[in-house]
Amino acid sequence: MNAFAPVEALTVRVAGPGDRAAIRAFVEAQPDATPFHLPEWSEAIGRGCGQHSLTLVAERGGRIAGLLPLTHVRSPLFGSALVSTGFGVEGGVLGQEADALAEAAWRLAEDRACSSVELRGGPIPTGWARKEGLYHGFARDLPQDDEAILKTIPRKQRAEVRRALSFGLDVTVNRDTAAHYRVYSESVRNLGTPVFPRALFEAVLDGLDTDVLTVSRDGTPLASVLTLYFRGTVYPYWGGGTRDARSARANELMYFELMRHAARRGCTRFDFGRSKAGTGAFAYKKNWGFEPRPLVYAIKGEARETNPLSPKYRLQVAAWKKLPLWLANRLGPPIARGLG
Repeated sequence: MNAFAPVEALTVRVAGPGDRAAIRAFVEAQPDATPFHLPEWSEAIGRGCGQHSLTLVAERGGRIAGLLPLTHVRSPLFGSALVSTGFGVEGGVLGQEADALAEAAWRLAEDRACSSVELRGGPIPTGWARKEGLYHGFARDLPQDDEAILKTIPRKQRAEVRRALSFGLDVTVNRDTAAHYRVYSESVRNLGTPVFPRALFEAVLDGLDTDVLTVSRDGTPLASVLTLYFRGTVYPYWGGGTRDARSARANELMYFELMRHAARRGCTRFDFGRSKAGTGAFAYKKNWGFEPRPLVYAIKGEARETNPLSPKYRLQVAAWKKLPLWLANRLGPPIARGLG
């Protein structure tokens, strides 16, 4: 007679402080995990933006089988939503039990009067809407020596990098947010979008494996990027340049030097992040030889409209570009912390 092992009951619950080590161990063991699944990411979002984060864990036999990190993103302008994960480009259901975790997330959203739940990556739960085509990811393998890195860059863009190398710009790598925030805030103001709180960048630097690479000329920062590192992949995450960066090719030098720096750290993959189709950033990453990969998100409920390319924000974006930087930096963080 055949004997069958009983199926262990599934439970889904909100994790507590005592689960942190087990959650981190589970994330580290999953091949498709990202830095946005780490508890340190959610903790940094809470400290930096004041948005409450929680993690749902699915367990069988007392062992974690799947998890879903969530951020309750609240904004008087954009509404309230549960997002996995807040301020991340990925971070949906990790492991198994996607449907059970998604159902629990939706119940939490109803309890918290959230209009939607947004899952960035991972399996699509049964019955949830599939969002694809707006965002694309860009990633490829990273060679381990300078000449090989140059050869992976298409000829036209490679010429821009070589030109940048001839200008004698200074490159520093540290964990100082002052120069980075100065450059990044100007960059996003020029795009017509509000800047995130500086506290967010400081919290991410404090909690995760990160650094800041800055390109300067005569002591003036021109381009800067805050970068994440996770399991051999480098993620240039929050980067930008001033208007003067263009003529100096500072952005070209910044990303090339980051590739070199990451390779010296032992990274073997370069993740250029996500960009919206049809934008300058999308075209720029293709110029570097990265092929776009459509990102698939899942949503339930009434989706928030936070895309600055939306026609409804055309006038606001145009007006924001004209703000003095000091005023944009004062008005921006309270708005941006609600975008998530």
